[in-house]
Amino acid sequence: MDRKNVVLFIVGGLVVALGLAFFASPFASGSPDGLERVSIDEGFAETAEDHALDDSPLADYGVEGVDDERLSTGLAGVIGVAITFGVAMVLFGVLRLLRARRSPPQAERT
Repeated sequence: MDRKNVVLFIVGGLVVALGLAFFASPFASGSPDGLERVSIDEGFAETAEDHALDDSPLADYGVEGVDDERLSTGLAGVIGVAITFGVAMVLFGVLRLLRARRSPPQAERT
């Protein structure tokens, strides 16, 4: 696979992920997930405490300050995908630099 195909693959995957995050995430179920459901069923849900980051800007799968719930959820999904993509790109960049330092230089091709 040449570099152009890799870039197109990555950009295409990013566009699909961003689209799904924005358009599909507002349709996610609002029902309690696994751990929350078990805590309700077993009767200890009332002992739950707020998380340390409960007041963060992206808490509860929404963006603080956006009143439209569907838009807020979609934007939170897009921000999450963007942050994840950014972290992955930094990590892959570091790995690429480490690999380049370990391998001997290749002879120039004519």
